[in-house]
Amino acid sequence: MKFIDLSVLIDENTPVYPGDPRVVIEAIADFEKYGMNDHKVSFGIHTGTHIDAPWHMVRSGKKMDQIPIEQFSGAGKLVEGLAITSVKQAGIEAGDIVLFKTGMSELFGKDEYYKNYPEISEEVANYLVEKKVKMIGMDMASPDHPPFKIHKILLGAGILIIENLTNIDKLIGKEFTVYALPIKLTLDAAPARVIAEVK
Repeated sequence: MKFIDLSVLIDENTPVYPGDPRVVIEAIADFEKYGMNDHKVSFGIHTGTHIDAPWHMVRSGKKMDQIPIEQFSGAGKLVEGLAITSVKQAGIEAGDIVLFKTGMSELFGKDEYYKNYPEISEEVANYLVEKKVKMIGMDMASPDHPPFKIHKILLGAGILIIENLTNIDKLIGKEFTVYALPIKLTLDAAPARVIAEVK
């Protein structure tokens, strides 16, 4: 077994979605004065690798702490690109966690990462709903642009969305399980450590 980290690093240089607060890290204790280290960290919950809960876009949707923990892990299926033909060839089954490799992670930290990312089509979103997947993830900032119709289709069906993944290319041709564990917040999203266990 091998584990692959699919999460980006969060520090004060981590890029954020336009309009979101930047990451701020403040030392509140150090070894010289207190004999230990402690820090205060401030950032928006949609920073870095994170999971969107239904309440993000659905008024009556579940918040992150209301999601059954069983939904945060499952068999992974990798789709290279966003075409419906590629999605249908991935062998997706109910309960899977579907990861999309678009190559956008190579632009993480550059302006175009948040401006020029491709979108998942309504056809693909509806197919994923039909297949009853648990969650989807992608190596880009979002599955769509405003007015976020794809978000609403997926989250409205209870399908969670992982954004800002990295290292997805290491899963090509592999059989793997995804573990995407968010902080337990009574909110619309949460930062997450996402890993893949390759068989």
